[in-house]
Amino acid sequence: MRPEDVLPDALLDRIRGRAAGYDRDNAFFHEDLADLAAAGYLKIFVPASDGGLGLGLAAAAALQRRLATAAPATALAINMHLVWTGVAHVLAARGDSSLDYVLREAGQGEIFAFGNSEPGNDSVLFDSRTKAVPQAGGGYAFTGRKIFTSLSPVWTRLGIFGKDSAAADGAGQLVHGFITRETPGYEILPDWDTLGMRASQSNTTVLAEAVVPPERIFRKLPVGPNADPLIFAIFACFETLLAAVYTGIGERALSLGVQAVKRRTSFKNGGRSYAQDPDIRWKVADAAMAMDALYPQLASVAADVDSLADHGGQWFPKLVGLKVSATETARTVVDLAIRVSGGSSYFRGSELERLYRDVLAGMFHPSDDESAHNTVASAWLGPLDPDA
Repeated sequence: MRPEDVLPDALLDRIRGRAAGYDRDNAFFHEDLADLAAAGYLKIFVPASDGGLGLGLAAAAALQRRLATAAPATALAINMHLVWTGVAHVLAARGDSSLDYVLREAGQGEIFAFGNSEPGNDSVLFDSRTKAVPQAGGGYAFTGRKIFTSLSPVWTRLGIFGKDSAAADGAGQLVHGFITRETPGYEILPDWDTLGMRASQSNTTVLAEAVVPPERIFRKLPVGPNADPLIFAIFACFETLLAAVYTGIGERALSLGVQAVKRRTSFKNGGRSYAQDPDIRWKVADAAMAMDALYPQLASVAADVDSLADHGGQWFPKLVGLKVSATETARTVVDLAIRVSGGSSYFRGSELERLYRDVLAGMFHPSDDESAHNTVASAWLGPLDPDA
């Protein structure tokens, strides 16, 4: 199935036409969501037997790349639903049915969101500042603060995790589960007023003894790095789909830059097109070559996840390397596109101005630049020796 079969040009044009308004008004993309749901987009990973498209990560990445060329903030928020359904798909492909209900419920129209990020937690998935207190019957009460909770206005299922500090003889245990929109004990703060990615409405969620029943607790893991398939599945889907969104931003910026260069003329040179200016041509070529290197990297990593490729200890370096490559390349390409497009791109409301703000969000997503380089260095050189 081709991306344009799911996201036809007419739908993409409607979504692109609304993006500036959502950004200007700091408004959630309700109309985009309705259109995408009607197109079956939220069921990319859902098996055909459950009413979905039955696609894999490579197809999802191609779709998210295409969607991001029209509306990066919409694509970024949709990512969070696709992460959870993608995780369920990746696990199922490896014989783990623990999240099959996520796919069934997504097929029934439920919307999943990712509530794992926490302020001040640079351990990401390997520790938590949120408290998970055991309850009678096997459930847990979660208390803590989750940030960048995309899809805040509409999610019906929120994946969260926290630490049961008393478990494992005091070593602690990380507990993963889902709350529903009807679960008592959470508050969504209206605090999303940001530089970019405004339509995602990734508000802070405050948990105050929000209870997850035992049937919604799907993992209990030790504190620290571990080889549980869930960790691989989350990293694989999160990093790959993020990379797809930022690849789409770079792709769109390059296209806009080329259009601007062909349109602009030089008064000094008697109306000669800027497309004939050697310095401008060099910048466009730089941007095009950077994007040409990114497309196959994204496609290759996603295809390897789908094919159950065994990269052993190189899997995480490949995933974080892809994320950093995509976000940094997109930022460079947007910058080059603005440089060749002239002063009009500096004005509020220009698409390149919005992309310039949106692309900056890439540096804040895990894995950040420092963490990614540490992961890759450790894979190739071994861990740091504290005594060296």
